[in-house]
Amino acid sequence: MHSIDQLPVVVIGAGPVGLAAAAHLLARDLSPIVLEAGPDIASSVRSWSHVRLFSPWRYDIDRAAQAMLEQHGWTAPPPDALPTGHDLVELYLRPLSRLPQVAAALRLDARVVAITRLGRDKIKTAGREGVPFVVRTRSSGGVEQELLASAVIDVSGTWGNPNPLGASGLPALGEQAHADRIHYGIPDILGRDRQHYDGRTTLVVGAGHSAANSILALVDLESEQTRVVWATRGSNLARVYGGSDADGLPERGRLGDRLRSLVKSGRLELVTDFRIGSVGLEHDKVIVRGQGPDGEVVLRGIERIIAATGQRPDLGVARELRVETDPALESVRALGPLIDPNEHSCGSVRPHGEAELRQPEPNYYVVGSKSYGRAPTFLLATGYEQVRSVVAHIAGDHEAARRVELDLPETGVCSSRPSPGAGGCSTVSSPGAGGCCAPAAPKPASSCCGPALQPRPQPHSACC
Repeated sequence: MHSIDQLPVVVIGAGPVGLAAAAHLLARDLSPIVLEAGPDIASSVRSWSHVRLFSPWRYDIDRAAQAMLEQHGWTAPPPDALPTGHDLVELYLRPLSRLPQVAAALRLDARVVAITRLGRDKIKTAGREGVPFVVRTRSSGGVEQELLASAVIDVSGTWGNPNPLGASGLPALGEQAHADRIHYGIPDILGRDRQHYDGRTTLVVGAGHSAANSILALVDLESEQTRVVWATRGSNLARVYGGSDADGLPERGRLGDRLRSLVKSGRLELVTDFRIGSVGLEHDKVIVRGQGPDGEVVLRGIERIIAATGQRPDLGVARELRVETDPALESVRALGPLIDPNEHSCGSVRPHGEAELRQPEPNYYVVGSKSYGRAPTFLLATGYEQVRSVVAHIAGDHEAARRVELDLPETGVCSSRPSPGAGGCSTVSSPGAGGCCAPAAPKPASSCCGPALQPRPQPHSACC
């Protein structure tokens, strides 16, 4: 028999929030094992290393991780500076991962493929809580292993599971056949990927800050032959335009201002209410067909497509666990009504922790961006608060788990039930209002997340 109390807590994902979870576990004398699918830490962050966050360092560093680092002589970067993804890894996450106690917990090249209970599938109820978790991993070489755990904190994120171009939620007809012309996410337009976009016609699909990043980088190419077409499924661009000068993260506000100015000037072609149905080729150029308010819309002469359509969680690994998700967003169920973009223009959520993240499967938690499912916005600081509360609960400190220790800048944008076609937000959030679009809470909190661009030339992150 295995004593659960003697088993480690498995953390899935060695990104910012996963390593923060490890720091909190170690601070409470618990034993973590951190599983990372990639060959190095923070694989998702390193894939957008060229991108600059719009949230400054003060919101990007977990408190427990900082305390641990400072004990080893580490000095935090300037709190008001804006890091790139590369900075986040090399100046913060890399030093954290090299601390002896954290390094001992890391398992790289260990992709989690399934989680269950020892000797019990999800149907079995009797004695379920008293047996360990079994976490099965697979290496890039196909080697499978299993670990036993007392608890599992899933911080695997959503970055590797992009939404398709198709408006129905399925890939558009021809989308997979022409995947070599499509980039999902944020390409390094001004760097290593420049040759694919300079002097060409690019269609950017999406109405979030990832799309804004790519649009502004394409404009910064300053090539007369570079043509930018921006297509959105809706007509309300309030979320991406943001709160301007009222935004608590100034760079996020500046991004929206610049994007709005480009649309007004006609520098880029904007196609709203466009629902893509098919992708094909015509004279070696991409042709995109879809539906608009007045019938069929056809975009011709496209050479590259950037799909900034968001991500979705991989729910398959927890199939043998008892998990509840929001039926629309695939988020943690309790968070769904608070972050539903159909109800909130900025996708905000009040401060929350273990109680909201709790699943029917005891001691299994989905945190970080994966806890938001398909909802479009997330802040690192929100994830840090989640793991702080969850770890406190696992350690038996229920008072600390219930306590709110999150204080984020106001978004400057707040609109519940945004009206179709509205060009902006209905109100500006104020201190004490509970945050952007959120119910009243002890401390205001915004999770409206998006990138912002400096005047030149580095893109900013839609993940922060």
